[in-house]
Amino acid sequence: MLSRAAMVAGVVLVLWLSELLPLYATTMVLWVGCVLLLSPLDAGNFALPRVLSTAASPVMALFFGGFALSVAGSKYGIDGFIAGWMVRLSGGTRAGLLLTIMVGTAVLSMWMSNIAAGAMMVATLRPLFGRAEDQSAESDGGAFRRALLLGVAFAADFGGIGTPIGTGPNLIAIGAVEDRLRITFLQWMLFGVPTAALMIGVTFGLLVWLHGVRGRVRAAHDMEPRSLDRKGWLVVAIFCCAVAGWLTEPLHRVPAALVALAIAASLFGTRLLDTSDLAKLEWDTLLLVAGGLTLGHLFDASGLAVATASAVDWHALHPTIFLFALLLACAFISAIASNTAASAMLIQIALGIAPSPSTAVLVALGASMGVPFVISTPPNSMVYGKGGLSSRDFFVPGIGLMVLGCAVLTLAGPTVLRWVGIP
Repeated sequence: MLSRAAMVAGVVLVLWLSELLPLYATTMVLWVGCVLLLSPLDAGNFALPRVLSTAASPVMALFFGGFALSVAGSKYGIDGFIAGWMVRLSGGTRAGLLLTIMVGTAVLSMWMSNIAAGAMMVATLRPLFGRAEDQSAESDGGAFRRALLLGVAFAADFGGIGTPIGTGPNLIAIGAVEDRLRITFLQWMLFGVPTAALMIGVTFGLLVWLHGVRGRVRAAHDMEPRSLDRKGWLVVAIFCCAVAGWLTEPLHRVPAALVALAIAASLFGTRLLDTSDLAKLEWDTLLLVAGGLTLGHLFDASGLAVATASAVDWHALHPTIFLFALLLACAFISAIASNTAASAMLIQIALGIAPSPSTAVLVALGASMGVPFVISTPPNSMVYGKGGLSSRDFFVPGIGLMVLGCAVLTLAGPTVLRWVGIP
């Protein structure tokens, strides 16, 4: 059993890390491999219905509802409305604009995909970028443009830490420990939002220092806040109901996944979203998250996680050093490959060594720290494509943020998580 499980897991991880196949296609390879190779040995855990049941996990329903809200926000201009107000609130200073844009991008990234949040903010700032592009890359305007682009990318990367639906690794962690502890939306945010805020604050300070952000800027007319129509405000009301339902889960006891399904049903049932919008949902990401959950089931049910963990005497390491090494490994793998794949693999190995829910949460957050390369995240690649940035512009602040983020999670994470009820 262990040899077959290791073979399936190894093939899947190579495909995920090398991207020889599309990431979502690798999930299908994983399903086929589990059923063909493992169900003859353990039909209870690896029969086709059991393997496919991971795709019907409450975690998947939660992500589906979040994607539906994201599509509705883009369709009715809510993302542009928020971005426009962020620009207006900047106070006319370059540092103020950078900070408000980063905060706005991060807030959007908590509720929609990081690439959507970043792309929308870049589109809002395009008039400003156009003026800066006319100046030398070494000029004051060119440096400010680089700071803004990097600020959008890093804020989109770190913003997903704040909520369970912000990024795939978060839901992988919740799914990995749901049989031991049900982590509520509010519990996650009590830890995730301050962590995201800390990382964004440090990033802002670094960018101001590295790029000499100072002086004033005049926002262009087409950067003013856009108006919303009646349907746009209706989507805002539904969004507010969703957030209220998620945050008050400890009071009404309705699972966050059920709230997400109800929100999706209301969006499609009221025809705010239609069949064409259904096709815009990020089905590839949903399949990738399903693959991460399936890989976790493979590691757990086959005993591979325990066997991998017991192959080394981890207890010889100090617990703090072990946790830091684990988070740094997850961040580095995420920096060069899929963060969902990295977290799916390392969360299960970590739980085999330190079987506490907080370990899974910290490893998932470690995946979001992998930001030092152009290829590390879609927002990084997107802003790099706008021109004027070099690999060094990402690496210099990114490597420091990666190490600092992992260190903060290692030193403060376990204590704070215990305080919010995640042991």
